[in-house]
Amino acid sequence: MSKNLLWTLVVIGTAAVVIFTVLVVSGPPGAPTSRSARSGAVPEELLVRPDSHRLSTAPRSEVTLVEFLDFECGSCGAAYPAVEQLRRDYAGRLDYVVRYFPIPSHRNADLAAQAAEAAAAQGEFEAMYRMLFENQDAWAGAQESQEATFVGYAERIGLDTARFRTDLHSPATAERVQRDRDDGLAAGVTGTPTFFLNGEQLRPESYGDLVAAVEDALRR
Repeated sequence: MSKNLLWTLVVIGTAAVVIFTVLVVSGPPGAPTSRSARSGAVPEELLVRPDSHRLSTAPRSEVTLVEFLDFECGSCGAAYPAVEQLRRDYAGRLDYVVRYFPIPSHRNADLAAQAAEAAAAQGEFEAMYRMLFENQDAWAGAQESQEATFVGYAERIGLDTARFRTDLHSPATAERVQRDRDDGLAAGVTGTPTFFLNGEQLRPESYGDLVAAVEDALRR
């Protein structure tokens, strides 16, 4: 399957793609439609903190892709397979960093981010990241708390569930999630998913655009 076809199936083939297009490609009303939504790069300290979660690392690379995401966001769920493809295609050549940006209107977005952070406390951030996205249809959009669902995910990936429950509701966990969101707001994030490549906000219209941006950065 070609990369462009993969993006088409992931991003265009579902209703969530409409939201993805509005938030990532078009942006909010009046937002610029160029590849970079801001003039110049966003300060690195707003995009990557010492405790930020790196899912892909390339020790000799100077190319960093940062995604501000909401685990309950349908557009983030639609983009997830394409992001995973990008990580596979550029393994060892690209740093990929995840930042939390829960949308207030999503009932369980904060709790999902806190679940990922509670899993991170046991060294299993990526396992929970995958669990939340790959099962998003089972819990996203619910108006009741999905705590029991997330505890079930923690059990499935082998976490100490008693510790997970404690960390899930820890003030430190909530503060950690809020720090990410505050950084996103300061960087100009208004919706999810929002990508930054070496400090510049991207508005990819296809998987090919994302690949082209990464290739360009690797050549510099």
